[in-house]
Amino acid sequence: MILLVCATSYATAQTTYLHCGKLIDGVSETVKTEMTIVIEGNKIVKVEKGYLEPENGIIVIDLKSKTVLPGLMDCHVHLESEYGKATYLESFTLNQSDISFRAVKYAKVTLNAGFTTVRDLGGSGVNVALRNAINQGYVKGPRIYTAAKSIAITGGHADPTNGGKMGLFDVPGPEYGVADGVDECRKAVRQQVKNGADLIKITATGGVLSVARDGFRPQFTEDEIAAIIETANDFGIAVAAHAHGDEGMRRAVAAGISSIEHGTMMSEATMDLMIEKGTYYVPTITAGRAVADSALIPKFYPEIVRSKALFIGPQIQGTFEKAHKRGVKIAFGTDAGVFKHGLNALEFQYMTESGMSPMTAIQSATMEAAKLLRIDDKLGSIEVGKLADIIAVNDNPIENIKTMMNVVFVMKDGVVY
Repeated sequence: MILLVCATSYATAQTTYLHCGKLIDGVSETVKTEMTIVIEGNKIVKVEKGYLEPENGIIVIDLKSKTVLPGLMDCHVHLESEYGKATYLESFTLNQSDISFRAVKYAKVTLNAGFTTVRDLGGSGVNVALRNAINQGYVKGPRIYTAAKSIAITGGHADPTNGGKMGLFDVPGPEYGVADGVDECRKAVRQQVKNGADLIKITATGGVLSVARDGFRPQFTEDEIAAIIETANDFGIAVAAHAHGDEGMRRAVAAGISSIEHGTMMSEATMDLMIEKGTYYVPTITAGRAVADSALIPKFYPEIVRSKALFIGPQIQGTFEKAHKRGVKIAFGTDAGVFKHGLNALEFQYMTESGMSPMTAIQSATMEAAKLLRIDDKLGSIEVGKLADIIAVNDNPIENIKTMMNVVFVMKDGVVY
């Protein structure tokens, strides 16, 4: 039986015991049994063997029949949207206020699925306001690290005016995340930081779901990528690269990108370069499978998108398998929003289908994700001194990875949701 305690019952230094039947802590390779996690306020202060007896005033949450894990992290989501048949029309009809209300729903669904931290890799800027609202306690959702608006070339993946008739939109420039040439690229980075971005995302190659012809060719020059990364480094923030084609990936990795997203047509040479540079790979297998499936539904996508989805989507899982076997560092990411929010944990099933062990898959969504986000000093594991982001599932996921789809307990920052 789980004793659920609402957020308002916590005092500043309230002590809580979690009695854990099984514990996966995010760093150990073994599943521990019969453990107690001691939480004071929002911090983990003890992790001890056995079920500690509480003194008066200590809250006990009984998870003796559950497996307890660190809060999960998804390093690639889009909380502003969720793809459907109406998506392309809605880009012309929805206001930011409409997007905001939907984003609140998607954030809550994501948190309830056990993902207490996410990296939002591009939207309209509502993602910045959503992050702030969650941090200030106005709405419920995961801890968000956002790229604000993705940076693209004119006519490239993430140019927000693709598909619109001439004159319908103003010509977008760096202030709207569209940049051509080194100077504009530097300005675009500075503008996103000004707008509140925690990190930068570029579309290093063409993409699938944009209404643009190309799905994989490079879309920034080496000089442009280097300028983006150098400018971001000056701010002390990371840069992620959407990339399907190998040449765009190679340019980004060589320039010092922090992560490659999707990586569909990644060559062995690029894998080796990523290993050399310490670059993370965020596979998004679920998105690849989802877009390929949706492309089979008549008129789900415009024809220019459908053909790209059928070509690129099915390849991602095979690339993941090769990259994992070769030793590329992998952080968990799904591209949720391309498919329904809350189904993020499907990625665990696809990763393990492709040869990754369940424990390694879980670590990709805990400590490895925290390292990519540069927050491994405070999150990513159940250890003394870390923030109390903790979840529980019914079964042992090492034996039944599908149990990750049914998270039954969620605590973020010491608060039970």
